[in-house]
Amino acid sequence: MRAARLIKMVLLLQAKPSMTAAELARELEVSERTVTRDAQALSEAGVPVYADRGRLGGYRLIGGYRTRLTGLARGEAEALFLSGLPGALREMGLEDEASAARLKVSAALLPSLRDASQNAAQRFHLDAPGWYKEPETPALLPDLAEAVWDDLRVSAGYRRRESEVERELEPYGLVLKAGVWYLCARAPGVAQEPAAEEFRVYRIDRFTSVTPSGERFERDDQFDLPAFWEERAAQFARSILHTEAVLRLSPAGARMLPHALDAAAAREALDAAERPDEQGRITVTLPVESEQVAHTQLLGLGAEVEVLEPRLLREQLAATAERMRALYARP
Repeated sequence: MRAARLIKMVLLLQAKPSMTAAELARELEVSERTVTRDAQALSEAGVPVYADRGRLGGYRLIGGYRTRLTGLARGEAEALFLSGLPGALREMGLEDEASAARLKVSAALLPSLRDASQNAAQRFHLDAPGWYKEPETPALLPDLAEAVWDDLRVSAGYRRRESEVERELEPYGLVLKAGVWYLCARAPGVAQEPAAEEFRVYRIDRFTSVTPSGERFERDDQFDLPAFWEERAAQFARSILHTEAVLRLSPAGARMLPHALDAAAAREALDAAERPDEQGRITVTLPVESEQVAHTQLLGLGAEVEVLEPRLLREQLAATAERMRALYARP
């Protein structure tokens, strides 16, 4: 435990010119007294940690000291190589850079850990696109990826329904969701309503042109890409639920419901359901995208669900059930 903390302390001091005892204690989740003891232990081990005295003092490494990655355990080294997404890097035009970085990390590892890359690659593989869907790489993805990395403003053409609009964008981040690439960006020239809707999401396959302006923009340090995407994804999932269905579910149907329709909406409906009847069935009110979509989704639950409302959806399922009965009644 202490060895891992000492390595982390050295890496922190490599990353910054100087850090106070309070800053190191916060990063290492220990007391300032422990930081002092760790710094002394590193110094005794030959790591040139120097302590600046005084109110504005702190700890720093002297003489341009750099450490090799000899402190990595096998599991840590293998996990490091799992962090890359080969397919996504290739689509963004970063395959060569990623390959070079992996080679440099491998060269810095102990000889006993040089096979970490191969071990990880042969045990774990990420296949992002969904089933039964041929992935397509948007032609303008590399241009947008470069703009994201370099914080460059771009002028872009974008298809919206039947029209095309021109946008000046500040590209903040890329997201790969179920084989589809999205850009999270700020559009300073577009009126934002409400004001909180400052950042927007664009499907990259809908861009028709991307031209870097050559001007850099100043990133908002408060922008959190994972949190932003999670919030917008949840908003989108809810925004397409335009109608409601009242369902009577068997115990098996209740277990299957989150797997057949929107999972969050299904769980909320199940949590709000009243006590089961004599047969163990519960009645829930569930938001659905449309009657047509709900018809397709609820067919997967078979006889474990009964639609009570709306009447049209109930009649559609009844008609489908009758056609199936007649089909399977044939010898």
